[in-house]
Amino acid sequence: MTGISRMTSFAPQLLVDDLGKAVAFYRDVLGFAFGPPWGGFYAIGERDGFELHLKCAPKTAEDRAIRHQHEHLDIYAGVDGVDALYQVCRDKGATILKPLAPTAWGTKDFYLEDPEGYIIAFGEVLRADANAAL
Repeated sequence: MTGISRMTSFAPQLLVDDLGKAVAFYRDVLGFAFGPPWGGFYAIGERDGFELHLKCAPKTAEDRAIRHQHEHLDIYAGVDGVDALYQVCRDKGATILKPLAPTAWGTKDFYLEDPEGYIIAFGEVLRADANAAL
């Protein structure tokens, strides 16, 4: 008999050029908590039971440029209270690529770019009665 599986974690690993700068952004802007970096090149952040892994390693400028030109997301995060998170990101000077706005598919999203060029979307599912007002 096959059992039912349940994921207990799913953590993206982002390659970064400047580990300290990346940790500062995810800690100070997005509220992740980090322990000390491992070996000086790897850091794990945690927020609300989710992890983010940062690894100091090369990435190609060409790939970053293509992803940026076409708004290819590196991460999508579902959020309760997206308005509050958007305001915090704006107040802390995050680079907003796409302002907070309702979408045709029933969410309210915004996109930001981290200091390493990664594009992260944050969105909240709108209530059914809120969709009727759109």
